Amino acid sequence: MAVRILISVLIISLFSFTYASDPSPLQDFCVAVKDNEAKVFVNGKICKDPNMVSADDFFFPGLNKPGNTSNAQGSKVTPVNVNQLPGLNTLGISLVRIDYAPYGLNPPHTHPRATEVLVVVEGTLFVGFVTSNPADPNVKNKLFTKTLYPGDVFVFPEGLIHFQFNVGKTNAFVFAGLSSQNPGVITIANAVFGSDPPINLDVLTKAFQVDANVIKYLQAQFK
Repeated sequence: MAVRILISVLIISLFSFTYASDPSPLQDFCVAVKDNEAKVFVNGKICKDPNMVSADDFFFPGLNKPGNTSNAQGSKVTPVNVNQLPGLNTLGISLVRIDYAPYGLNPPHTHPRATEVLVVVEGTLFVGFVTSNPADPNVKNKLFTKTLYPGDVFVFPEGLIHFQFNVGKTNAFVFAGLSSQNPGVITIANAVFGSDPPINLDVLTKAFQVDANVIKYLQAQFK
């Protein structure tokens, strides 16, 4: 009986792992058709006629060029997902380059559909992620942090809130791979305080346990 239970658990685990990220391709490739050219809307992207596919569908230039970090956060994410590189469709992987000005921040955010593995090319970064809510309500979410240097690698598990902060006095940049052709991103502050329409004031004051004027001030930063 114990052996049967163990085998059942292993089968369920393997089945779950198989479907944990993007579906596997059923052909050599499925180059994405642009959304505005598609005749139907599907979960993902529909395939371009294979006879119309060219090498350019699998090519993206320019990741050697730094992104413009002249913004409030001092960082710039340059994505290479299925929207920029249609050949990634159904392949379950994408890439970003992230540039940071001195003391630049890639603010707390999540990727709802992907794990991220990051490698530092230049600079010194303070990075971290926070666990999901523990089963015990008396236990706090745990924060894992690390200071990274060129050549260091760090992984952010799928769906967890994470961040990177350039603690150096010089520019920094990284490359990161993500386990989805379209990982998605939810920047926490933007989503909570900058949604359209705004989240009800009573909801946020109660959630954050602060005065309404504090919430109004924070919402004003994202208009």
